[in-house]
Amino acid sequence: MVVVKEILCKSMLSRSRIPTIDYAVNPYRGCEHKCVYCYARFMKRFTGHQEEWGEFVDVKINAPQVLARELSKKAKGLVYLSSVTDPYQPLEKKYELTRKCLQKLLAHSFPITIQTKSSLVLRDIDMLAKFPECDVGFTITSVDDEVGRKYEPRSSPVEERLAALEELHDRKIMTYAFLGPMLPHITDNEESLRTMIQSLAQVKVDYVMVDRLNMRWGVWPSVTSFLKQHYPELIPEYKRIFWSRNDYFEKMKLKILKLCDEYGVRCEFCY
Repeated sequence: MVVVKEILCKSMLSRSRIPTIDYAVNPYRGCEHKCVYCYARFMKRFTGHQEEWGEFVDVKINAPQVLARELSKKAKGLVYLSSVTDPYQPLEKKYELTRKCLQKLLAHSFPITIQTKSSLVLRDIDMLAKFPECDVGFTITSVDDEVGRKYEPRSSPVEERLAALEELHDRKIMTYAFLGPMLPHITDNEESLRTMIQSLAQVKVDYVMVDRLNMRWGVWPSVTSFLKQHYPELIPEYKRIFWSRNDYFEKMKLKILKLCDEYGVRCEFCY
């Protein structure tokens, strides 16, 4: 069971180090989705939590009020929801902190970009359509839910994500898919990639972003545990790919570029 704690925050609008993004807003600390590859697990170094990443969420119950105060003092800039949590994880249905933060951002006319794995974002589609500048992206790493549930156990099924992208497009909201991280020999075979790119072309995403798996703090132990349980034969290959010089991800990049070109999908890479 996920340990949920209501907390008070002192600040909400964080300066972002991500290129082209000015600020980040994270209404929650921790994430219920419990993705094996999540880089945000480094946050545990600062929170004091003993629970595993994915087994705790701190709910910043005063987030909208703090954000409103900060927005009135800050220069306009692109706001990312969210950099170290999913703004539409299941608890958002109860707390509506992301929705309330969006209301404050809209009132101050800040442009926004959203990234999530949850179709719950559709709840706020009327508000999103009012932003002068807004795009919504879904992380999609596989079109096979049986595979995806092994490393994203609490996320929306991929069909729901694709349907949400289509509905957002129909409402004239810019959309993107974040294909990342791609898991070597699990989600990056040509058949799977072709189905994924074809599906994204069908729902008319404006662009896709692709990232490789990055072994940041705490990620390698999590990935190793996942491999031992589901794909033990891949452990030596992962060690080779991630701990020695090779061109694995450059070859993957060429493969994805070729498919995106074939289906007319604009593609950007994060590596």
